[in-house]
Amino acid sequence: MILVDSSVWIDYFRGTATPEAERLDALLGTEPIATGDLILTEVLQGFVAERDFNQARKLMMSLVIVDIGGREIAVQAARNFRSLRALGVTVRKTIDAIIATRCIENRLPLLYSDRDFDPFVRHLGLRSA
Repeated sequence: MILVDSSVWIDYFRGTATPEAERLDALLGTEPIATGDLILTEVLQGFVAERDFNQARKLMMSLVIVDIGGREIAVQAARNFRSLRALGVTVRKTIDAIIATRCIENRLPLLYSDRDFDPFVRHLGLRSA
């Protein structure tokens, strides 16, 4: 199973041709795809038209929805944030630290196009899909 980040979903729904959005399109219906509860919020809040919102919601709700946070993940995400900071890496978004940590802890590869995840791959064992 692959967890897909909002950075890829947003490109996918906008019809932006990126390698990651094209990979997502190829995976849908052929591989188990997951998204996170917080990712679901990030993606759906961006829709203006109700029709587009409902179409995206229907698609995303048909996937496995992973609970991203929780007490243990929150503490481990803080540890990961601090570890990267000690290496001179600034994590710009707390939500990315939480998503990356959930993927690391559950050994879920992450399909993303947001460079903020690269340090988690390089230094903390996040698997890039």
